[in-house]
Amino acid sequence: MSRKYFGTDGIRGTVGQAPITPDFILRLAHAVGRVLKQQRPHPVVLIGKDTRISGYMLESALESGFNSAGVDVVLLGPVPTPAVAYLTRALRADLGVVISASHNPFADNGIKFFSAQGTKLPDAWEAQVEAALEDAPVWASSADLGKARRLDDAAGRYIEFCKSTFNHELTLRGLKIVVDAAHGAAYQIAPKVFHELGAEVIAIGCAPDGLNINHNVGATHPQALVAAVQAHQADYGVALDGDADRLQLVDAQGRLYNGDELLYLMVTERLARGETVPGCVGTLMTNKAVELALKARGVPLIRAKVGDRYVLEELHRNHWLLGGEGSGHLLALDKHTTGDGLVSALQVLQACVGSGKTMSELLEGVTLFPQTLLNVRMQAGQDWRNNSSLAEATQEVEAELGNSGRVLIRASGTEPVLRVMVEARDPEQAAACAQRLAKTVMSV
Repeated sequence: MSRKYFGTDGIRGTVGQAPITPDFILRLAHAVGRVLKQQRPHPVVLIGKDTRISGYMLESALESGFNSAGVDVVLLGPVPTPAVAYLTRALRADLGVVISASHNPFADNGIKFFSAQGTKLPDAWEAQVEAALEDAPVWASSADLGKARRLDDAAGRYIEFCKSTFNHELTLRGLKIVVDAAHGAAYQIAPKVFHELGAEVIAIGCAPDGLNINHNVGATHPQALVAAVQAHQADYGVALDGDADRLQLVDAQGRLYNGDELLYLMVTERLARGETVPGCVGTLMTNKAVELALKARGVPLIRAKVGDRYVLEELHRNHWLLGGEGSGHLLALDKHTTGDGLVSALQVLQACVGSGKTMSELLEGVTLFPQTLLNVRMQAGQDWRNNSSLAEATQEVEAELGNSGRVLIRASGTEPVLRVMVEARDPEQAAACAQRLAKTVMSV
């Protein structure tokens, strides 16, 4: 489908520039409302947001647009993206709407949608909305206008949901945990979840002012978390991004664990409990060491394209439950319908508490392969896929690496460069092989 407005995760951009303007957002909500009314005469929509100052403006525009189409609105206030997915399903609403630009700086914002089942919506639905945006508005009569109300206990309901995903026989009592909410949507919720499960909580990144979301804190800036864990001599550190669907974890030594390692811990925790894990899904960037470690435990890994949307598609296709990206987007579909940073953190901590081991002990023997990633600028129209010299050089490198490494070459989706990645047990070998491939690209 050729999209005019929708990207891979809703609609996103700089506030005040098309399409993130109040007039367009009102039109968008009106169009979505008309699509919803094709299935139900008086739909109900939930709206949640992160802590960006622009959220107030966009929330009002969405509310007016939905009401003008005869759609009722329930305002959740600042809550994580996965909270909207959960509450949409729990409250039997027809649609969940999130106002957030995730890990982007405060000047950006966006709109994304969840189905009544708490899942991302298909391309066909987005096509319907884009078609409706081209039509003239059909304003509801005064008697048929939608209403709006606020759900005052939205945060409390989601806190209880998060806690329910943690083994009720276990506790976090005795642990000191630094919680960094990136001055974002989980700033009130995240500290309470860990505190109510028994942990002593040190909160950072939990003082939003509308302008500081993701600024030098959170999952995309984990240095603040590492420093706080060391300063407070904490046992663990948990960092979320602005809408709390992404996770980073730090241990007592200040070591940062990426999403590939956390996915491995989630898989092995289930195996330790005697559960069957038929397979899991990573991405093209998932570290080879984790793939081999999972294979040694009898769990195959399938690689999807980069993006949690594609991981989710592969999980549904294979009827599997666990998947994720190195960036910290993790999925446990028996716990939630979408990626959830808090739920994922609790799954990893459950593995540690239940086994009595630290993350480093649970990952003993799993050493990530060093990766060398080079960006090689291409000429306009350069056909790298069908280049025989590059194909030959790639085959030679793959033969040299054998089962101790791999090669990934892909074009950037945003700039005219070819991304050349080589992964190997030996960092010098990875660097040398990547350089060799890069030179081949530049010589053709």
